[in-house]
Formats: sequence, C-alpha cells, structure tokens
Amino acid sequence: MTPYNDPSTPAVPLTATPDEALRRSLGVGRRRFLSTCTAVAAGAVAAPVFGAAPALAQDRGRDHGHDHGRGQVLVPPHKRGIILYTVRDATARDPLASDLPSGFREVFKQLARHGYRQVEFAGYNQHANAPGGAGLESVEGAKLLRRWLDEYGLRAQGNHGFIPSSWPLTEADKDTFKKHLEIANILGMDHMGTGGDPTGSSYRADWDAAADKWNALGEIARREGIKLYTHNHDSAYGFLLDGGPLDDQGRPTRSSGIRKLEYFLKVTDPKLVWLEMDIFWAHVAQYKFHTYTAHDGSTRKSVFDPAALVARHNKRYPLFHAKDGVVSTTNGMGWDMVPFGTGDIDYTTFFSRVGLSNYRNPMVEDDNSPSATDPAQSLREAKISYDNMAALRKRRC
Repeated sequence: MTPYNDPSTPAVPLTATPDEALRRSLGVGRRRFLSTCTAVAAGAVAAPVFGAAPALAQDRGRDHGHDHGRGQVLVPPHKRGIILYTVRDATARDPLASDLPSGFREVFKQLARHGYRQVEFAGYNQHANAPGGAGLESVEGAKLLRRWLDEYGLRAQGNHGFIPSSWPLTEADKDTFKKHLEIANILGMDHMGTGGDPTGSSYRADWDAAADKWNALGEIARREGIKLYTHNHDSAYGFLLDGGPLDDQGRPTRSSGIRKLEYFLKVTDPKLVWLEMDIFWAHVAQYKFHTYTAHDGSTRKSVFDPAALVARHNKRYPLFHAKDGVVSTTNGMGWDMVPFGTGDIDYTTFFSRVGLSNYRNPMVEDDNSPSATDPAQSLREAKISYDNMAALRKRRC
C-alpha cells in the first residue's frame, strides 16, 4: 500500500525550528487560506486558521441542511454528540452534596437542554447516591439508562468499553464481550467500541495479530447487529516498522512509510471493523510523525493528512471525537487541548472535506473540562462546545 503524501503539502525541513516545522507541516498560512478559499482542496491538510475567533452562533432544533441566509450546516442537529468522559465529574458527583446536575439522569437532562442529541458512554458507573446506584453495567442498568435517554430525547451512540485482552479469546472474555453487546442493543447503539488503539506496537506482526482479533470480534458484533470500532491516539498514526536491518531481537527497524492504522485498515474486513478518529490526536500525529527512515536508510518526508485518510476510507469512519486544540511549540505535541470551537483546528475545513454529514457522528470531547476548583466547568464548557459545533457552516467562496 502506497503511503499518502500530498505533493502540494509543503515539506518539513529537518532543520526547521519547532514553530516553523509546525506551521509548515500543517500546510497553509492564514492569508493564503482565506484569499484562495481552497477549503476542500487536498493541500489544505485540515490546517488551523491561526488567530481565528471561535464561532458563537446557535442552531438548535433544525434537522435540515441549511439555515436561511447562513449557509449549509456542517453537523446536523441530530448528529451533535458528546462523549460522557468530558463530563465525568458530573456523572460521578454526589447529588446529596451538590445542587449541580449529578448522575446520569440529571446530566442527560442538562445535555439535552444544551442541544445535544447523542451521547457516547465511557463506562456505566456513576455516584452511588444517584438514581440507580453506582454500577449500571448490567441488563437492568441498561434498561434504566435507556429510559432516561428516551426521556430527554437522547440517542446512545457508542461506548468506550470492554474489548477482550485475550487472544485467542477465552470463553470468559467472549461471554463478557457478548454481555456488552447486549447492553449496547438495549441502549439502542449502532456502534460499540473502545478508547484504545488495537495494539501499542510498531511492528507489522503485532498489527496482523490485532487485525485477526478485531475481525473475529467484529464478526461476533455483526451477528448482534452492532458495528465494532476502535479509537485512535497519536501513536497509531506513526509509521509501521516493516523492513530494513533487524535489531538484536529480530525485529525490523525501518519503515515503508505506511502508517500503523493505515495498515490496520488494509488488513481488517471493512464489513466487520470500523474506526473512530480522534481529530485532536490525529493532528498531534501530523505534528509528530512527518519523517521516517526508509528501508534503504534514507530519511523521507510524509505529512499526515487526517481528512484525506477519512475520505479515502469513507464509511469506515462513522464516528469522530471532536476535540479542539491551540497551537503549541512547547509541549512536544504541537497542540494544547481546549473546548471545541475555541482553538486553532479548522473544523470547517475538516468536516467539509470528509463529507457524509448525515452518516458521521462527531462527539465533543475535552479531557480537561472537569475542574478541581470549578465544579460547574465541565457542563458549562459542554454548552460552549455545543454552540460552536452548531455554528459550523460550509465556507462560501
């Protein structure tokens, strides 16, 4: 499989300063971007528009693709979601010790008021004093959660839950996996997944084994009417080690230039295995992994284009984590995480390029929303993120 390398994307010089490397690897400058309006062109590389102000307009309750005089909505209202990890402090809050929303039911109510129509679970635990008790990871717990979701007009769309660690699968792991599929069906999910990468390895043999496992799990899920997905972090978009001289353990030390998750897409069955791109971590990968050592020992450049990968594999990416960031040259990642719509990642360009707005399910996420000193922060920032997602419109040239 030939690695994607858009010739219109500026190469990143090996001698560039960190700031230069970041800006060049991200593709285009603000002036050129705005003057040419090439938002959907391949050379844009989903680059941030530096210094752009966050959008604040709202568009709740409209299920059509246009808003009179304001252009095409990029994320339809029924597709605007949030992963509950973003508000994990609220679901874990003791309702007897706070007047703020606490536990799943009250958090669902508040998120629905904000305008959200979808939620992605990150486990099924809440505070013990909340209605239903602490642990709802059961058939009865799922029925209770489904009642509350229906009460507030919310749809469950995924869970970062149980993926068996065994391979070949033990009977105990298989039974637990099937229990989670039953819970997913009760909750009305089309998709069920995990918050981790298929493997943390850089070696092809380990990704082959991961593909075999995920194909087997995907077949079990398909029989239950569920699409199984894996989530990414930046490492999964690093380069696969698949050739060149071997190390002292007999493992390859160089790369063909294919990225690990691209290889996983190639060797898994598209009818059995789907993906959820965390757009923030994909942009971190764009910053971190732009050169590799080829089989012949030469250093080569290849700038990662997250939106192009999605477009090439189209319906294999039904879910996103819509997580924003501001440019940083001090933390080694290229980005600092911030609430959606308050950062530099150009989501207008990204969503325009990947298309299929009535198929994709973008879930707002901000790992840093819970605060030890401001207990209302996570739900407040959830509203800010919703409003900014609702304000996204296709750019007019």
